Amino acid sequence: MDDEKLWNQFNAAIIDEVSPITYNSWIKNLKLISRDDNKLYIEIPMEIYATTLKPNISTFEKIFYNLTGINYEIIFKLSSKLKEEKTKDVVDNNQVVINTLEHWQTNLNPNLNFDNFIVGESNNFAKTAAMHVAKNPGTIYNPLFLYGRSGIGKTHLMHAIGNYIVSTTNLKVLYTTSEEFMNDFTGISFTNNDDKFDYVNNFKNKYRNIDVLIIDDIQYLVGAEKTQQEFFNTFNTLHQANKQIIISSDRSPEDFKKLEDRLKSRFSWGLPVDIYPPDFDLRCRIIKSKIDKYNIPINIDNDVIEYIANISQTDVRSLEGAINRLFAYTTMTLAKEINLEIAKEALGDYSSKDIYNVTDINHIQKVVAEYYGITVEMLKGKKRTANIAFPRQVAMYLCRMLTEESFIKIGLEFGARDHSTVMHNFEKIQDDLKTDEKLNEDIKNIKAKM
Repeated sequence: MDDEKLWNQFNAAIIDEVSPITYNSWIKNLKLISRDDNKLYIEIPMEIYATTLKPNISTFEKIFYNLTGINYEIIFKLSSKLKEEKTKDVVDNNQVVINTLEHWQTNLNPNLNFDNFIVGESNNFAKTAAMHVAKNPGTIYNPLFLYGRSGIGKTHLMHAIGNYIVSTTNLKVLYTTSEEFMNDFTGISFTNNDDKFDYVNNFKNKYRNIDVLIIDDIQYLVGAEKTQQEFFNTFNTLHQANKQIIISSDRSPEDFKKLEDRLKSRFSWGLPVDIYPPDFDLRCRIIKSKIDKYNIPINIDNDVIEYIANISQTDVRSLEGAINRLFAYTTMTLAKEINLEIAKEALGDYSSKDIYNVTDINHIQKVVAEYYGITVEMLKGKKRTANIAFPRQVAMYLCRMLTEESFIKIGLEFGARDHSTVMHNFEKIQDDLKTDEKLNEDIKNIKAKM
């Protein structure tokens, strides 16, 4: 049986196994890409499809087994990833040859552009500045420094600038994160002497032989003195050659307390732009835009949109999380419509789980410090006495468990400690929880206080 015929028969069969809303919302637009041995690949338009369809995966497998007699493992492939793979030509000797148009790895997300960036009062200036830079790279606002809390659109704008430049010029663009820059730089010291020369040349070619450098989350360079030195040199090399530099951070250049002054001054050379959390009107328009992408064939009341906008007030990611949860709940409960009552059932406790509302790092530090009778300054300080070191370990553990922050970010908020220290403390508490009843009780009580 060829793939097309198999897929048609699968669709005919699964209609009887799932609700109409589940089929029309999550299955109808899927595509069978290919199959080999015992694996079957299905294309999905967005990541949420994989999450939502996971409870139905056994139904997929059963139908394909009935049709083919083969126990296929179902593998979902994202459309954007497939497009990237199609830019590669595989030759007979299994080596991959990159098309000439794709010879440079930009790391840009092609789905993030100016057209789908929703504008409001909180981000209008930032978008205007970003478009000026995209149209005149290296000649205006260099560097462009975007700052604001996580999840408000900084990364989207950076990718939009890069994608615009790539589509309208022949300039070489690189998007990276400060963590990747740090890992690439520290990798030099772990390289064998015989290969070190080549590694250094490759590093410089990657970061200096470009026209546009876009670097995300620059705040993670705090505390990494040698990496700061290398970034300073890279910055100077690019800036002196009129190459565009675009930087993002969770704070303004002036708010960096442990960053070299010469770097802070360079970050202020161009244009620092603050992006604020979206207001109510902008949140509503963002929600409508994201709902439209899902192509849900049922009506969603405006009351539902306003309800989501009210319970998710901090950033765009919390809006996306609420929408994903609502759609997943609707699918699992076989709801025929999405009204305010359904939304409240699905999202009734969602606002209490907003990581920026309840479980941000500063809040965790404050609650842990109060619980153990010390101060937040002690948690961030250098003292290692038992009455301080243990609460610090607990706080680091909870920060990792209850937020989406990296070990680097957590270390930064605990007196600029190294990420390996945070990782060690996290693993220690994780292991101790397996046998220490008192520690389990402490963790439970601290969470209750939060």
